[in-house]
Amino acid sequence: MTTATAPSPTSTAPTPHQVWKRARGLLIAVLVLVIAGVTFAAVRSGTNHGHLDPRSVDPKGSRAAAELLKARGISVTVATTLDEATTAAGPDTTLLVSGPNLLTPAQQRRLHEATTASTGRTVLIAPGPAAASRLSPGVRTEPHRPVSPLAPSCTLPAARSAGTADMGGVRYTTPDSTASACYSSDGTPSLLVLKDRGDGDTVLLGSPDFLHNERLDQQGNASLALQLLGSRPHLVWYLPSLADPSATSDDGSPDDNNTNGGGNGGGNGEETSFLDLIPSGWLWGTLQLTLAAALAAIWRGRRLGPLVTERLPVSIRASESAEGRAGLYRKNNARDRAAESLRAATRTRIARLAGVTAREAHISDVLLPAVSARTPTAGDDLSTLLFGPAPADDAALVLLAEHLDTLEREVRTS
Repeated sequence: MTTATAPSPTSTAPTPHQVWKRARGLLIAVLVLVIAGVTFAAVRSGTNHGHLDPRSVDPKGSRAAAELLKARGISVTVATTLDEATTAAGPDTTLLVSGPNLLTPAQQRRLHEATTASTGRTVLIAPGPAAASRLSPGVRTEPHRPVSPLAPSCTLPAARSAGTADMGGVRYTTPDSTASACYSSDGTPSLLVLKDRGDGDTVLLGSPDFLHNERLDQQGNASLALQLLGSRPHLVWYLPSLADPSATSDDGSPDDNNTNGGGNGGGNGEETSFLDLIPSGWLWGTLQLTLAAALAAIWRGRRLGPLVTERLPVSIRASESAEGRAGLYRKNNARDRAAESLRAATRTRIARLAGVTAREAHISDVLLPAVSARTPTAGDDLSTLLFGPAPADDAALVLLAEHLDTLEREVRTS
């Protein structure tokens, strides 16, 4: 006697080949984006510099201003560390500090001591409250205003010669009556010139926009840049860097540890948010990747219309279909769905025998009285059997199937 072996269950999990076919399109797209980004960065790495960089030809760079100064015989030197900047400071030198807010309190104090002793010119680009108080004591800042063409409205020769220029941004006030205040916005100047010891002076600019390549040929921007930065034979263009070793040194002053309430975490003179530390290119790239991911999700999850019945290539026996559905129910412990499927099928079949229409076969108030007239089963038991809760376990599900089968036989034979 041969014992029949039960067929092994068919796995419904996707195979590695199926997973690869589904994901390869997205993976290829991501790979192309990564390669394009690396290539673009490699191509531009040799010539692309930051904003206000005298080597940069980008719209926000300042190479045009540097070239004009060189054409007038002014030597332009780029410094990236505080040591280079303070060493180069002197009576014949203009020191342009492009990012004073990036300096730590200790660096700002050290820079102020060096520039005051040099008797040269120091140009500070948009220093905030903390940076202005350390690099030019006594100066107070006012809220930022949009950059726009402004008239000089002062007696400073450089400003009067340049005329209207793109100024604004941070505004400054000082109790020093000898200071020159120009390009006022709402009555407060955005260019301030303070006299230091000897022939030295400090220039505070509320905005760097007039030095950008894209704006240098507008208004009197070029004239103002040449006169402010070309008053000495040498120009040191200081670009503060977070990699500067002096940024990690601590002079032991309590003020270094309590700047802005100790909240910026990096020791900078100004409050800086996390987004301010991320280069704009990365933010733009992240936005593009997010948009691409959203479009890919919509594409993969799209529905072109309602589901349609598909003609199967082969005929499948009803028993095989029932076994397949039963296997899915068992795999997911869906006793509630299995019980409802059994009850719905029984209600449909006995409704015809009890004279109830198919539309009313699943309405308890209609079906139960008609079936009760054909079977000795009590009304409450009949309601629980045909419309009751889901079985608690597999044994209860099997028992429910047996009771439904018995009920159907009773109705048929009544």
